[in-house]
Amino acid sequence: QVQLVESGGGLVQPGGSLRLSCVASGSISSINGLSWYRQVAGKARELVAGITSGGSTYYEDSVKGRFTISSDNDKNTVYLQMNSLKHEDTAVYYCNAVRVLTEDGVKYPELWGQGTLVTVSS
Repeated sequence: QVQLVESGGGLVQPGGSLRLSCVASGSISSINGLSWYRQVAGKARELVAGITSGGSTYYEDSVKGRFTISSDNDKNTVYLQMNSLKHEDTAVYYCNAVRVLTEDGVKYPELWGQGTLVTVSS
């Protein structure tokens, strides 16, 4: 079985930095793509950054130059390094994986982590 477990959220001051981690547990053969989303209560969940199995990355305009998504295939982990944080970055951040294939041939079209809260406040 595969699960996504997120960590790294917390309270930071504006201009500060935070690093989120998402570990995909289980015997995984491949993951087509990994992404970070964020959501504020009452609003739609939005894509923040994504990375493909080939290493191509995408960033939402508001985080370009401030956030960096990366992955460690050996550890089945995706990271989101967040710098120069702003009040508007406050949200619950979710890890998403698409097209997950396990070593024993089980396919998961999409998986979500439980979310980790990031609060940017002075």
